[in-house]
Amino acid sequence: MAKKSVDLLYATPADWVDVAMADFGHFLADHANCERKASSTTMSMVVRFHDKHEILPQLIDLSIEELEHFRACYRLMQVRDITLLADTPDPYIKALLKLQRNGRSEHFMDQLLIFSIVESRGAERFRMVSEATEETELKLFYKELWAAEAKHGHVFADMALKYFTEEVVYGRFAQLAEAEAEIVHALPWRASLH
Repeated sequence: MAKKSVDLLYATPADWVDVAMADFGHFLADHANCERKASSTTMSMVVRFHDKHEILPQLIDLSIEELEHFRACYRLMQVRDITLLADTPDPYIKALLKLQRNGRSEHFMDQLLIFSIVESRGAERFRMVSEATEETELKLFYKELWAAEAKHGHVFADMALKYFTEEVVYGRFAQLAEAEAEIVHALPWRASLH
């Protein structure tokens, strides 16, 4: 698929990965939670936007793929004797979702574009983890996820483009990308994906 997502406007500093790798068990457990929530959220979109027939197959496929990523994370956790984390709000996601506008159509578009940006940020950070780890299994795992998340970023953008013009989509994308850059820059680093 051709690139349809927008570029991130703030690059995660190289030192971020040191924080993630210093408590990799927590990072992996947080990553698992992110995959589980992504699957659940995508399925909730199937229910909420059930009339958007053109993209329902893509949403269902994404939900299944995110659930498979959760399962893969959980298997890595089991091998390392890492337990699941309690469900807590992700400050990054919480801040992004506050940017969603009211109105069914605007909310729908914003949700797709925000998820596109979230997937792009995940791809960036998975690349960093893949390049930082010396464990072959983890290096390959995060390399595959980096590619998958980048693809998901394009898929969410493509879905928005099925219902809105390029001018509208990329105009709103620019606003959201700028806000996301400010959010990421302001958040403290944690051993977590966001």
